[in-house]
Amino acid sequence: MKQKEIFSWIKSIIIACILAFVVREYLFTPIIVDGESMMPTLKDSEHIILNEVGKNKVNNIRRFDIIVFHATKEKDYIKRVIGLPGDHIEYRNDTLYINGKKYEEPYLDQYKKEIGTGPLTEDFKLEDYTGSKTVPKGQLFVMGDNRMYSLDSRSPKVGTISVDKIVGKAKLAYWPLKEFQWIK
Repeated sequence: MKQKEIFSWIKSIIIACILAFVVREYLFTPIIVDGESMMPTLKDSEHIILNEVGKNKVNNIRRFDIIVFHATKEKDYIKRVIGLPGDHIEYRNDTLYINGKKYEEPYLDQYKKEIGTGPLTEDFKLEDYTGSKTVPKGQLFVMGDNRMYSLDSRSPKVGTISVDKIVGKAKLAYWPLKEFQWIK
């Protein structure tokens, strides 16, 4: 009887370990935010969980998703998707226009109140930074929520990013507990 019980426990532990490995490697990935480019939405050292986006990444990414991507071989960045393939991006008077249509960015409201005067996002057109009128096929235009201090698609170091470099979409901030939130 004891031998059966021990075998049952060992089997349960092995199955739990395999399930944890599969979930960790193929479905959800924990990461730690490094830097302040996504403030106030995400803060430096905040722990978040990514949802892996799968093979057909272009169809799984939506405008305003927060994604993590490989910026270099050593470094991943976390940014918000602003432009999808084929989009023309423009900011005028601190307002986003995509393909000529005005878009609200409610996730920036709190930060705009905090900084007070002056625009959070400078006026620009996509072609000012990329030389292209539209976001190229298979690419995304990304920006940090902390617009004045974000290294993002406006920089030649980053530019538009290939969907192949996407690690996943941010879904949940879980640490510190007071910052717990579902990420929209």
